[in-house]
Amino acid sequence: MSGNKRDLLAIDDFRGELADIIEWAIRFKNDDGFAEDFRPLEGMSIGSIYEKPSTRTRVSFEVGVRKLGGQPLTLLSNDIQLGKSESVADTAAVLSRYLDGITYRCFGHDTVEELAKHSTVPVINALSDLHHPCQSAADLMTITEHGDSVKGHIAWVGDGNNVLHDLMLAGVSLGHDVKYATPEGYEPDPDVLKRALAIAEESGARITGTNDPVEAVTGAGVIYTDVFVSMGEEGLDGKFADFDGFQVNEDLVSHAHPDYLFMHCLPAHRGEEVTDGVVDSANSVVFDQAENRMWAQMSLLTMMCNPAAWETYLELS
Repeated sequence: MSGNKRDLLAIDDFRGELADIIEWAIRFKNDDGFAEDFRPLEGMSIGSIYEKPSTRTRVSFEVGVRKLGGQPLTLLSNDIQLGKSESVADTAAVLSRYLDGITYRCFGHDTVEELAKHSTVPVINALSDLHHPCQSAADLMTITEHGDSVKGHIAWVGDGNNVLHDLMLAGVSLGHDVKYATPEGYEPDPDVLKRALAIAEESGARITGTNDPVEAVTGAGVIYTDVFVSMGEEGLDGKFADFDGFQVNEDLVSHAHPDYLFMHCLPAHRGEEVTDGVVDSANSVVFDQAENRMWAQMSLLTMMCNPAAWETYLELS
């Protein structure tokens, strides 16, 4: 791959193309004819590195790469020496000689930044502590699929975490207003919020923060939550108690638009951040989101690893 390779570390890295990325994914998902013979990753190998266990990320990347004609290679943390006996920079240089693209699910965002810096092939952040761009691409794809039926803003209830970061960035990039409710001390990262506000000013969208879940969801067209205690935070004493009153339950969603969409990146801790009655309701699109991880990532992989093929399909569809 030449020096003009692009990396996806946060969703605003591709905010100018986000609408087309989603359109490509929706078309490909619903194309039962041409898509079967369209193999833009033929002859390519895509390596996926995992510091954290995964269900949706691993399966969606492996199946998606195969559907595109490529060869997926999964590397668990014990399989390679990344950051241990071999530097991140050297690992990136070595893997770039074997692979045509790298996805990386990690803890620290600085690690995926360093990997991308020293890699000569495209790198996709498959989740870090600061950003989750593939999830937000799937989220906005899911919202876009429902089109005009989504009436009202996107409301977030919970921790100001990596999922909220890219949801804000992606949402305002496509003109959606976003209101988030977090407990005091759990607001989104100030630098990420500053970037999102700058994008909102350009797109005409609005971002509003509060510590009151009812205020955030009133009139909402989308209600989104995530686990209160993320993977790697299990040792944080008292964090769960700080989210008292932030459960998405039947009483809270009664303040939203009647046709609201309930969203969750999964896995859901039922009875904690959300009740069974909400996650299993007719308003819930959580499994559509999970499926759309694959389709959105397929669009991203094709765009980054074979941009000519990606553009051709977009123009022909």
